[in-house]
Amino acid sequence: MHLSFVGPAAYGFGRAVAFIKEEWHRLVKGFLMEQEKPGRIARAAGVVSGATLLSRVLGFVRDLIIARAFGAGTATDAFFAAFRLPNMLRELLGEGALSAAFIPVFTESFSKRGREGAWRLAWTALTLLTSLLVLVSVAGILLAPWLVRLIAPGFQAVPSKLDLAIFLSRMMFPYILFVGVAALLMAILNAQGHFATPALSPTMLNIAMIGCALFLTPHVVPPILALAVGVLIGGAGQLLIQMPVAWRRGMSEHRGIDLRDPGILRIARLMAPGVAGLAITQVNVFIGTFLASFLGEGGISILYYAFRLIQFPIGMFGVAIATAAFPTMAKQATDRSLAELGDTAAYSIRLVLFVTLPSMIALMVFRVPIVQLLFERGAFDRSVTLATADAVFFYALGLGAYVSNRILVAAFYSIQDTTSPVKIGAVAVLVNIASSLLLMRPLGVGGLALATALSSFANLGLLLTALRRRLGRLGKVSLLPSLLRLGASSVIMGLVGLALLHLRDPVTVGATFQRAMVLACELLISFAAFLAAAAYLRSEELRSLLQKVFPRRRHPPNLSSGENFY
Repeated sequence: MHLSFVGPAAYGFGRAVAFIKEEWHRLVKGFLMEQEKPGRIARAAGVVSGATLLSRVLGFVRDLIIARAFGAGTATDAFFAAFRLPNMLRELLGEGALSAAFIPVFTESFSKRGREGAWRLAWTALTLLTSLLVLVSVAGILLAPWLVRLIAPGFQAVPSKLDLAIFLSRMMFPYILFVGVAALLMAILNAQGHFATPALSPTMLNIAMIGCALFLTPHVVPPILALAVGVLIGGAGQLLIQMPVAWRRGMSEHRGIDLRDPGILRIARLMAPGVAGLAITQVNVFIGTFLASFLGEGGISILYYAFRLIQFPIGMFGVAIATAAFPTMAKQATDRSLAELGDTAAYSIRLVLFVTLPSMIALMVFRVPIVQLLFERGAFDRSVTLATADAVFFYALGLGAYVSNRILVAAFYSIQDTTSPVKIGAVAVLVNIASSLLLMRPLGVGGLALATALSSFANLGLLLTALRRRLGRLGKVSLLPSLLRLGASSVIMGLVGLALLHLRDPVTVGATFQRAMVLACELLISFAAFLAAAAYLRSEELRSLLQKVFPRRRHPPNLSSGENFY
């Protein structure tokens, strides 16, 4: 590996990350000024946002190292399919749904039953969750041969790949135990206002996998086993990093359990809709893995690498803005200000599209040089680069729908409607299945990516229709003029990018640093064209963002009208 430029590049990248974190924190703080505790919430949002950015960066480094060492073939297909099983259960049983259900019950216990009652509830939940996850881990290890055949039936045509996936699955199933308990500790700490350690804990997985890929790979057989060991170490690290903090915060004081505690049943009831919603997402992931297993060697790995690029703008913009908008929409729903809630939802969609559409155009136009720069080295050869770039193109088509759906689901949750998104998501799954079966043969892996995009658009259309029935018109001003301006600006950006790309071969061989500088310049010029077009067309979203970056006045923004929203 050529590392001569890593020191200066790492320093410059670190400075860039610090700047982005600081500016993102300031923008989020401006958005949250109307909340009851603006300083506390803004600080929490800044911590979580910065930790998310760090985790994404480390995730890219991890994927770069995996791509270099293993490429996209039998070993990586087996690993990603095997890791999908415990990771799927982690998302269903562990993180988001558990936190959303546990935090309000735990907080209420503190206020009504005191510290002893609240910590007894926490220890009871911890005991039951640990017991459940031990059983799930043991069952997963025993049932691994049948589970792998279920999630990747195409592996049966290659017995060595099937055997490797079963072996890796058995190695990694205990991961769900570590990360599930870590998720409960995360909820406990967040409920007490401590965000830093839980927000940083996911980075432990990336650090462990990077370390094992670099240093353990030469010493184990098969070499891909090093990644499975990294997953286990990373899961344990996520748990261990939080235990001392939770212990100091009060877990050591009250260690009794009460299996008849009514709070446990309340947590279970609150978790049900969240688990159902996450199940819809996991079904879509399962469908992609299931069908990709029939597309020959490397199909599952190519989809993984491609969607990792799509997840970056989703996490940085879609999730962040939806998270920031949710408290405001929830307050407006509580006050029965449904018209204002519609205004907030509409402007959130406009804002998230404004910051996401340039990412979509960049990924579509510069997909080949981006994939080449990030992944093409070692076992990740030119043919894999081009196949991954095709998948990136089709995934990116749905990027605007992915992030808009985050806003709309948050709007439904704010009016305490958790069933409509699940029902609509089930319809979107059917669209995904039908589209995948129609497109996978003519387009291969790209067809599965396109099916995901089409499914997201179906989800978006149904969510918009259902929300309008509940709230009426979304926003005082129609979304169409804003969307037309954003669309025109994006087209101009795309044309400029294509012109720049036409001046050189997108797969030109050259020094990594030189390719990175050329790509960065092309992206900056293209983005400048987008901003210039948006300014010429008098984009309200650009004006609002500029007023936040260069504030002229100090009074808080009017969230209900959408003016200076962010």
